[in-house]
Amino acid sequence: MVDIDVVGFDADDTLWHNENLFSLTQESFRQLLAEYGPTEDIATRLTQTELNNLKHFGYGVKGFTLSMIETALELTDNRIDAKQIKRMIELGKEMLSAPVELLDHVEKTITTLALKHRLMLVTKGDLFDQESKLARSGLGPFFSGVEIVSEKNPATYTAILKRNGIAPERFFMVGNSMKSDVIPVLDIGGWAAHVPYRITWVHEQVSDYENETHRFFKLQNIGECIDLLGS
Repeated sequence: MVDIDVVGFDADDTLWHNENLFSLTQESFRQLLAEYGPTEDIATRLTQTELNNLKHFGYGVKGFTLSMIETALELTDNRIDAKQIKRMIELGKEMLSAPVELLDHVEKTITTLALKHRLMLVTKGDLFDQESKLARSGLGPFFSGVEIVSEKNPATYTAILKRNGIAPERFFMVGNSMKSDVIPVLDIGGWAAHVPYRITWVHEQVSDYENETHRFFKLQNIGECIDLLGS
C-alpha cells in the first residue's frame, strides 16, 4: 500500500447505528396501518414511495417521514385519520432525537488513526441531522473535513478530492455500502474498505461485486483499519 494522506469514513452504519432505527420505525408504521392491508404490502409500498421521493427529498429522516405520510394517504385513499398522521410525524421526530450509538471498535479506530492520518467524514443525508449526529457522537474533533452530500458517485468523490487537494491514489475510503462507499472510490483510482453492517437498505444493495484490484479490502469490523492503515 502506498502512503495514504486522507482516510474517509462514511457515517451511518459505519460509525454509528442508523438503519436499525429505520427498521423499527417501519415496523411501527406497518402496525399503524395494519387495518388497511397486509403488513408486507404496506412495507413494499413505503419502500417504493421512499425510492421515488429520493429525487425530491434526498436521503434522511425528513424525506422518510414525508414518504410515510404519502404512502398512508395513498393506501387509505386519503381517508387516513389526522391522529395517525400526527403519529407518523412523532415517529420521525423520535428518529431525529434518538441517541447516537457508536458501533463496536469505532472510538478506538478513529482516535488511533487520527494520530497519524488526516480523517474526513463523507456521508449522505440531511445536513442538519448529520451535523447533529456527528456533534453528539463525540467524534467531531477528530475529523479535519466533513462532506455531507446528496449522492456518492465518482463525480462527487472527484469533486471532493479536487477541492481538498487530495490525490485519488492517496485517499482511502471506509464504509458499509459497496454502492456508495467502495465502488465509486475504486473507479476514480482510490482505495476502499468494505465493512458490512447487519442491515443493508434496498437502495444500497448491489449484486456480487468482482474486483481484483489490490486497492479493495473486505473487513470484518472497522477495528481492522488500525492494522491495515498502520502497516
